Amino acid sequence: MATHSNVLAWRIPWAEEPERLQSMGSQRVRHEISFVEMSSRKSKSSNLIQADYVSQVQRILRERFCHQSPHGNLFGVQVQYKHLIELLKRTAIHGESNSVLIIGPRGSGKTMLINHALKELMEVEGVSENILQVHLNGLLQINDKIALKEITRQLNLENVVGDKVFGSFAENLSFLLEALKKGDRTSSCPVIFILDEFDLFAHHKNQTLLYNLLDISQSAQTPVVIIGLTCRLDILELLEKRVKSRFSHRQIHLMNSFSFPQYLKIFKEQLSLPSIFPEKIFAEKWNENVQSLSEDRSVKEVLQKHFNVSKNLRSLHMLLMLALNRVTPSHPFITAADLMEANQLCSMDSKGNIVHGLSVLEICLIIAMKHLNDIYEEEPFNFQMVYNEFQKFVQRKAHSVYNFEKPVVMKVRFFSADRLIFVYFDCIYHSFTFISFETLDIIRNFIQNRHPPKKNSKNEMFE
Repeated sequence: MATHSNVLAWRIPWAEEPERLQSMGSQRVRHEISFVEMSSRKSKSSNLIQADYVSQVQRILRERFCHQSPHGNLFGVQVQYKHLIELLKRTAIHGESNSVLIIGPRGSGKTMLINHALKELMEVEGVSENILQVHLNGLLQINDKIALKEITRQLNLENVVGDKVFGSFAENLSFLLEALKKGDRTSSCPVIFILDEFDLFAHHKNQTLLYNLLDISQSAQTPVVIIGLTCRLDILELLEKRVKSRFSHRQIHLMNSFSFPQYLKIFKEQLSLPSIFPEKIFAEKWNENVQSLSEDRSVKEVLQKHFNVSKNLRSLHMLLMLALNRVTPSHPFITAADLMEANQLCSMDSKGNIVHGLSVLEICLIIAMKHLNDIYEEEPFNFQMVYNEFQKFVQRKAHSVYNFEKPVVMKVRFFSADRLIFVYFDCIYHSFTFISFETLDIIRNFIQNRHPPKKNSKNEMFE
């Protein structure tokens, strides 16, 4: 028996050493804990790296969509680009003065075209140090006085030149014209004037600024080029005769004439990451995902609908921006569902959403407010006047709208006043065309057909 126990003890050595069993178990537990901690650290670090990649992708693409970066590609405007860059080079290199208008609808790429041309011009040897640029916008420089101050500021001629101090409009104009007219083609720096919203400058009094700038461009003085950006086809009709006679009548038209296959190619190029992206593997996966999206049938249907509504790149950028906003570290790639949802957001009617969810009574009160606004020509009115206007409408025999009691209407006043006021002023701000009282029968019948009222509950259904 003792021998048998010795044999068992010999065959099971840890039976005599329970402390050794405990130490081996604790070592195994510690090893598993350290393994779990190490794997959790690795997953956290990988998540941080993934989040960093996603953040870089969003920064690059948002800059491309929002800021019209000159580092991208031009689409369908190669002929116009060649014409513009030759015109700029003749001014910057040979000292020729010119003027040109770039005409196209909003979102057609006028700003992108001029940014690409200026970027290429500045890369020419010896040009970037000897050329000056002046950027004006008709929305900001609303009169010639503000425009002249902005020109002197951008040309570093502001306030003090030598011992003279300039402050008035006449002094700024005379000094600027004298400085530009004293130069010649060989010794003066060329000046590029870029006038965005050119048609707004034509509304300035006597068109003094346009006249003097175009007059300088027609004389053998400081070489200047005046580039006007506008979306109006009748821009020449807005110019005075003396201004029109000094304009060179050069026009560059942008009309978004590309086809849907080209539009699909633009979609791929706008979403693709550049080759200089720091993480090559992630960039390859992203570009492969973009390629698969461009071949997806549902994505093509979304882009085709978008293309049929508007060809301009600004609307495409808005669609891609909304889809890009859904990219997160846990959802690192754009999917077809993201683009479909973004398309739904783009196609929503903002004016229709303003009145969405309002009852017939609330719509009646808003229409009454609009009628009072038209009658009293934006004079203030109170809720009692709105209720009286509503009662006049109800009392007409040709209509059969529910005659809500005043306590019910007062409930709308106390519980929905903020919403009604917000909708009213939002509609006024967006020039919303309100429906008339005569149209309410259609709305009422539509609601009754969908939700027939119960007996003796005609007031309760709209409370």
